[in-house]
Amino acid sequence: MLPAERRKLILELVDTHNSVSVTELCERLDVSEMTIRRDLRLLSDEGLLKRVHGGAVSRRGRSYEPPYMVRAGANIEQKQAIARAAAALIEEGDSIALDVGTTTLELAKVVAKLSNITVVTSSLPIANILCESSDIRLIISGGVVRQQELSMTGHIAKRAYQNFWVDKAFLGIGGLDVNAGLTEYNLEDALVKQAIVDHAEKVIVIADSSKLGRTSFAWVASLASIHTLVTDWMAPPDLLDEIREHGVEVIVAHSRAKVRAKRPS
Repeated sequence: MLPAERRKLILELVDTHNSVSVTELCERLDVSEMTIRRDLRLLSDEGLLKRVHGGAVSRRGRSYEPPYMVRAGANIEQKQAIARAAAALIEEGDSIALDVGTTTLELAKVVAKLSNITVVTSSLPIANILCESSDIRLIISGGVVRQQELSMTGHIAKRAYQNFWVDKAFLGIGGLDVNAGLTEYNLEDALVKQAIVDHAEKVIVIADSSKLGRTSFAWVASLASIHTLVTDWMAPPDLLDEIREHGVEVIVAHSRAKVRAKRPS
């Protein structure tokens, strides 16, 4: 791997996880500690990250939202595992809300194979996946289109969710913290998510492990507002225990390879 490619990957990891350690980068990139420290020094000098003891953290503010295409390609195995585990919670006849986001998009790909359910969404990519499923009644919220995200925001989108009561809402989130609760990158999305939370019998947060312990810009809801968290096998067990102590059911999704390994021969 060329130095420029390695440093680009380091920046992507910092943007995704908000912080990285020197040890983690050495193992992941298979290079020496001296090489990683030199990379971090150069990236810090360029103002692209901030060096801290033992690693680096992002210089991005809490309202910074990584581009959709960057998020869509990150942690894809974890998101697909989360989608499979979350889809198992859907029953025939359910009405569900599918929030915007890259993890909910993976869930929509699984949901498209189900039948006799109603889906409300403000995501154009999700609507595009589900529109050809003849056994799914699809309702699109309407609203002002966020062009980079291809999602609907504003009062129209918020009002649409206020007009329905769904059995289950599957919520994507910018950050989930025990003290701060659920947070999102921008206020417009947060307001729509609040309406989703308020009008669902059961709120299920689907978030890969990089979102846990993170606080974004705009508040959405407290942990007390959600019933279930579906996350992946890389989530810190102690943090999951803290979340459980707040009365939240935690489902840990595993990769297909890990599931196969557990099966008896």
